[in-house]
Amino acid sequence: MTMKASLKGRYDTDKSGAAANVAVFASDVKLRASLTDATIVGGPSLNGLVLAVEKPGVFIVDYNVPKKDFRFQFMNTVRVAEKPLNLTYIHSRGDNRTILDGTLVLNPANKVSANHVLGTGNGKLKYSYLHGGVTTFEPSYDVAKNSWDFAVSRRVYGDDVFRASYQTSSKLLGLEWSRNSKVTGSFKVSASVNLAEERKVPKLTAESTWDFEM
Repeated sequence: MTMKASLKGRYDTDKSGAAANVAVFASDVKLRASLTDATIVGGPSLNGLVLAVEKPGVFIVDYNVPKKDFRFQFMNTVRVAEKPLNLTYIHSRGDNRTILDGTLVLNPANKVSANHVLGTGNGKLKYSYLHGGVTTFEPSYDVAKNSWDFAVSRRVYGDDVFRASYQTSSKLLGLEWSRNSKVTGSFKVSASVNLAEERKVPKLTAESTWDFEM
């Protein structure tokens, strides 16, 4: 039996916060508890506490303790024309919302994905192209908003990724620098600005994550 823990700190221009995850691996099943600063600040409480049971690649069951709400997620892979199609079914009992998500892997460089919320007109289509193993282009179409979003990211120095995105419906421009390293930990620094606003003040966010194995 293996136990892993992670601690995340977050700061942005509006507020700061912290979160923690503790996971216990028993055979091929993972038991996880997640909590935020709301669980601790002002005395121990159930605020922000989520318990989960997960079998990687098969299912995840989350239980939000303060909301008494279950969230079910099931994953499966089938083959279409000899290509893997990764399917995900997500159902939240509290708001009675069901999401279907599918990704067709055409080859290691090209993927097509679709996301749909059942009973609504909400859905997204996305195409992902990996160029040279380091640069990814991701145009996507939002069915409900009838608008396009664009993102491009590039991996540098092995662990660092720079990403730029633009949402045409909201005119939101985003820039992000992230690192995922087993040696130095993980962090993400992002900035976004709404080009439709008269005062184009960027919103800054910084996150840092430390992982521990016990």
